[in-house]
Amino acid sequence: MLNVVVLNGGRGAKALIPALLNQPDLQVTSIVNAYDDGKSTGEIRRFFGMLGPSDIRKVQELMLPENDTDYKNHLQLFRYRFPIGCSREEAWKQIYEFSEELRADLVGVTINSEYIRNCLQLMLVDFLKCLDAIEKQRQEKFDFSDCSIMNCIYAGAFLHFRRNIEQATLFIDRLFRLKGTVLATSNENKHLVALRENGEVLCTEAEIVELRSNVRIEKIFLLDYPPEREYIEKLSREEKHYFLDRHHCYVRASPSVSLALKGADIIIYSAGTQHSSLYPSYLTTGLAESIADNRRATKVFITNIGADYETPMYKASDYIIGAHRYLELSGDRKYSMNELFSVILINQSNLKTDDTYVEYDEENFLEIPVPRLVDIYESASSPGKHDGDKLVKHILGRHQSNIKI
Repeated sequence: MLNVVVLNGGRGAKALIPALLNQPDLQVTSIVNAYDDGKSTGEIRRFFGMLGPSDIRKVQELMLPENDTDYKNHLQLFRYRFPIGCSREEAWKQIYEFSEELRADLVGVTINSEYIRNCLQLMLVDFLKCLDAIEKQRQEKFDFSDCSIMNCIYAGAFLHFRRNIEQATLFIDRLFRLKGTVLATSNENKHLVALRENGEVLCTEAEIVELRSNVRIEKIFLLDYPPEREYIEKLSREEKHYFLDRHHCYVRASPSVSLALKGADIIIYSAGTQHSSLYPSYLTTGLAESIADNRRATKVFITNIGADYETPMYKASDYIIGAHRYLELSGDRKYSMNELFSVILINQSNLKTDDTYVEYDEENFLEIPVPRLVDIYESASSPGKHDGDKLVKHILGRHQSNIKI
């Protein structure tokens, strides 16, 4: 049994993780950060003072066992969002009636397992009771429009397990008998902020995700609270950098994350959005140390196939250089690239003529001392996305080569 740990965001490993889970004798652990603060996740974070469960939820959805007789119902539950414009009263009524056993279905989804049904009811009772108290204290109503029902369940589990996001995540894992494990990088509730090269501050993770500009992000920070826009916009560029740097929090990896990395046979840095999904994870103190100190693991870095809104000008070398930079920013220790990466997988294809592909800038790899596997990793059936099976084949092949060496 090989222990495979994947550092990924919510959707960046959508092709990779199912392909790993389909392999026999692999124990798969996904490590994601939980700084998402957009849409209903932002509402959950604002009211309950917790990390955002959305990326955890998206990866756990990939791990639902297809051979479970209730797979389709559970998948529907993970994907359900209250309609846009749904009133608080209607959403509350549906959750309340299910939690009080007045109806057998939750948001139209039948929960056949009595055990799962009872557990979900317990979590949602906590969710509603606490939400009622918070609404009275804040004198503000929760907005259920486009809200994921699983976010509500996560909030209830978070409360039930004494505000511990890891315990809440593992509860969902066991409840739905997932095929793999998802861990949040840390249990500390921090907020993601970015400073762009033109001096503009992006005060939330949602603003980073929604960015549509060629102006690069200079640096990201983790803060206890989002900065007040009215105040920070009055500062000069140098003052903004000083303010953010002095308020940046060094967030420590959870013991479970450190243990998973130290015991991994293969560590994979997944493709994905960099500043909102991956770099914040790399900033986690103790994460780079656990990776570097695991000298027997094969450490695979996967570059993106297509340019995204956060990094529209990135070339292949920028991805590995950026990852190395943020892993070093997680603490005082300096790491050689070879301590953190064993091989880089670089796509060299462009099956979609209307898309912007990440350029393989071979000349810029001359001073990057990490071996490269340059091949067509793009899916023929889903152009623009990775072929998960081919990635896994090359990763396992590289691991076998490392063992023989």
